[in-house]
Amino acid sequence: MSTPQTPAAGLPGLLSELAWRDILHASTPGLQERLATGRLIAAYIGFDPTASSLHVGHLIPIFGLIRLQRRGGRPVALVGGGTGLIGDPSFRSADRPMLSLDVARANADAIHVQLARFLDFTPGPIGAVMANNLDWLGKMSMIEYLRDIGKHFTVPYMLAKDSVQVRLEKGLSFTEFSYMTLQAIDFQHLYRNYGVEMQMGGADQWGNITAGLELIRRSAAAAGDGEAVAHGISYKLLLAPSGAKFGKSEAGESVWLDAARTTPFAFYQYWLNADDRDVATYMRWFTLWGPDEVASLDAAIAERPGDREAQRRLAYDVTARVHGDPAAQDAVEISAALFQRDPVSDPRLLARIHAATSGPVVGPGAVEGGVALLLAEAGLAPSRGEARRLVTGGGITVNGERISNPASVPTAVAGEWIEVRVGKRNRSVVRVNAG
Repeated sequence: MSTPQTPAAGLPGLLSELAWRDILHASTPGLQERLATGRLIAAYIGFDPTASSLHVGHLIPIFGLIRLQRRGGRPVALVGGGTGLIGDPSFRSADRPMLSLDVARANADAIHVQLARFLDFTPGPIGAVMANNLDWLGKMSMIEYLRDIGKHFTVPYMLAKDSVQVRLEKGLSFTEFSYMTLQAIDFQHLYRNYGVEMQMGGADQWGNITAGLELIRRSAAAAGDGEAVAHGISYKLLLAPSGAKFGKSEAGESVWLDAARTTPFAFYQYWLNADDRDVATYMRWFTLWGPDEVASLDAAIAERPGDREAQRRLAYDVTARVHGDPAAQDAVEISAALFQRDPVSDPRLLARIHAATSGPVVGPGAVEGGVALLLAEAGLAPSRGEARRLVTGGGITVNGERISNPASVPTAVAGEWIEVRVGKRNRSVVRVNAG
């Protein structure tokens, strides 16, 4: 692993790096002193399997584990196969839908695979570890829970948590009210069995993190084990300065890390289209670039905003990390082809563009019926009437030729591909399915 260009080297510099990146929300007293010893520390972050894929919002905690490992710490990725059956109520306006055990297991398995792309799991002192809290929560009886866990939490303590307070008026089930104790059990289990001294998470998890610290301290004292010291770090919640909701595409859909749900091209475009007001934050949060490199790109944004150098560098870096260098390079080439002025005539490139953009497929009848029918059938116009208006208004180009007759029959490249431009920027490749 390469040494990061950060404010200080090794574990002692972890908090200063997070502060420089403007990510740090809170940390427990004494943590900097613990890190300053340089001794190995293991830390964990939990991922609930509410879906079969993580999304770009999860890159914040993922990068937390990456930075820890690069500095000589041991990352533990915890998949919440047990807590995912309950649902974290933290600052939500309503209960999360409960998952079945089979769905939670399948989602947990998929998340395991995704997390393995980002961390080094080579056995050794700082080799990453994965765990699933269903392995211990699923074995705990109600009597064990009440006797060994419940006695360490008072109702006033739990009610005082902000994540609980915001839900009291609208209603909070006992199931979700108890969630913080389950997450506390996770921290205690990892502390005892994996040597995990620290939990990390978003600012909305701070209450759950401190509940775990409380359980570790109280249970150790009750057992006569002396003082048990554990720590926590929370990250700021990402609010885009532009006002855009982070992690959502222009269509309002989540941007997933699974290529089957968000193509690498669409993923690349999400970062490439970042607002100038947001990209400075994204560079600090979602890359491992050091201060010099970030400062250089900050200057480029200010001096040459039209070049979008920071966006292009960011988009490639994050896409390569999530999907690999070949997929990132493919996204760059397809983007260049889509936004060039000249029409694309290479059938192989047209096929790549169609696949990357999930382009429309039509039958030969849609082509034979003329451009207006083709536009409507391909979903490039809401209706044949609107398609005719677009054509007669001069807004449609097919295979590089401006079309003025709605009944004009286009010729498909290699008998299969039709490139359509609606206006100046909306460009699609339509596949003609002869079958």
